Amino acid sequence: MDAPWILWIPVSRLGGGGINASRLKSQDGFHHTLREDLFLFPPGVHPVSTAGLDGEKFFHHKDRKERVVILGSGWAGYSFAKDLDPEKYERIFISPRSYFVFTPLLASTAVGTLEFRTVLEPIRRLDYGIGFHQGWAQDIDFANKTIRVEANANADSASRAVVPIGQGGQLNQASARGALFDVPYDKLVIACGAYSQTFGIEGVREHANFLRDVGDARRIRLRVLSLFELCAYPKGFDTLTDEDRANLLHFAIVGGGPTGIEFASELHDLIHDDLSKMYPDLLKFVRITVYDVSPKVLPMFDQALSKYAMDAFKRQKIEIRTQHNIERVRPADGKLGSEYGELKLKIKQYGDKEVGAGLVVWSTGLMANPLIKQLASKDFAVPISPEDRAEARRPKAKLATDARTGGILVDEHFRVRIETQTTDAAKGSEIVPTSSSNSLLRDVFVLGDAAVIESQRTLPKTAQVAAQQATYLAKVLNKANEGVVDVKNAPGFKFRNWGVMTYLGSWKAIHQGPRDELRGWAAWVLWRSAYLAKSMSWRNKFLVPIYWLVSWVFGRGISRF
Repeated sequence: MDAPWILWIPVSRLGGGGINASRLKSQDGFHHTLREDLFLFPPGVHPVSTAGLDGEKFFHHKDRKERVVILGSGWAGYSFAKDLDPEKYERIFISPRSYFVFTPLLASTAVGTLEFRTVLEPIRRLDYGIGFHQGWAQDIDFANKTIRVEANANADSASRAVVPIGQGGQLNQASARGALFDVPYDKLVIACGAYSQTFGIEGVREHANFLRDVGDARRIRLRVLSLFELCAYPKGFDTLTDEDRANLLHFAIVGGGPTGIEFASELHDLIHDDLSKMYPDLLKFVRITVYDVSPKVLPMFDQALSKYAMDAFKRQKIEIRTQHNIERVRPADGKLGSEYGELKLKIKQYGDKEVGAGLVVWSTGLMANPLIKQLASKDFAVPISPEDRAEARRPKAKLATDARTGGILVDEHFRVRIETQTTDAAKGSEIVPTSSSNSLLRDVFVLGDAAVIESQRTLPKTAQVAAQQATYLAKVLNKANEGVVDVKNAPGFKFRNWGVMTYLGSWKAIHQGPRDELRGWAAWVLWRSAYLAKSMSWRNKFLVPIYWLVSWVFGRGISRF
């Protein structure tokens, strides 16, 4: 006879002691957690109630792995989970999307050079399996080590960039809320990234397109192809004038960083390599314009490489408009706005004159994740030793944040800095900054765009930095679990700059490293080789060059579906 499995409901859900609700045979298929508040235990493992703990913290078994919960499935979160040893830790992802996006090649998918699947890595396909809950982290109880999660498996926003309302505002809560549940953790890694920065400019959130997720790339591709079809109808069939066609086929990219420049380059290749053969009469109406508030585009490159990029764009008839401030984005008046989707951009330097565009792609940097802002604004009880669980005896604290970016301050091991509350007879209780070893939040780490290292505050918010941070922390925790080294005694994180690269179109690119520079075709070869090597799975290392070859031989994908 097979040994029975025990279904147990924790104290926190019933308001009483844990109960053996039923006995289920192992052949019934119940070999995993049914819900976050219902747990199944194999033969010989029994729950042990401990006051003040929640969820799976009610049991202590010698074979149980430490649970590491990872918030976010971007570069930092996915890279960390990939490198963390599954034999030593239980890995649980919490993310509103069920995949990782290889963002350097996202612009290529927006124009059909690559297919969307080639830049995606499903979370559940990580080696050895991984726990995953699709949802938004609503709050974190640091004292009791639990995370409140809102389910969003059915949300249509799961594959597109979500932009908070206003500058530094909150997410739009007008849509139906998902079910809420709690997830306990032993260690927590916050890698929830950042959001697209809109600077609170009117109409950007509602009408502009962003390029941070595969859903954004798909909408951009559909819009570009639809605009050419709309403008290709015979004259007399519709009321479009040549001026209207010129406005609809004006593609405005706001932001002169690598994302904006690479999308403009990829769009140029699509139009001149493929669409020009299918819509030869429309080519005279097409314009691509890059707007940026800075004096030059690609500010991370030196002056010579930046000038090379601008000269290359000039030859390709891509317009660069530096020191231009966008003040508003709105739909055009009448039928052009309601039926054709034309947009009007109000630019400070042009006075009351507005610029028409059929597509606006917004790529102007990052803003802090609203969850980070929420966590930084609240006081919480500091987690302490299990023998001293009384809430009244726990000191109060707040997360320490960087005044300029709003990111969470961490030490060189990515442990969270906190500002503890001191009591003074004259002043009463007061939250004050501290810098001692006691000013760290136990078992909580922050990576990627949400983190600001105290001793390295100028690190850029790039995929390269986030991936190196994640790999470092995973290796440190793997060694700490083996008892080789304690986290606090490990060597601190040091960023290794491998250089920056940007594609410029027409098989040309620029590369700037610590010791060398490349431009033109050689840089393009390096650009493609580096991104192919960095693809996370062997599946995509195989698919990406195949689609590059298919696009080169047969042309880019232009089907709308």
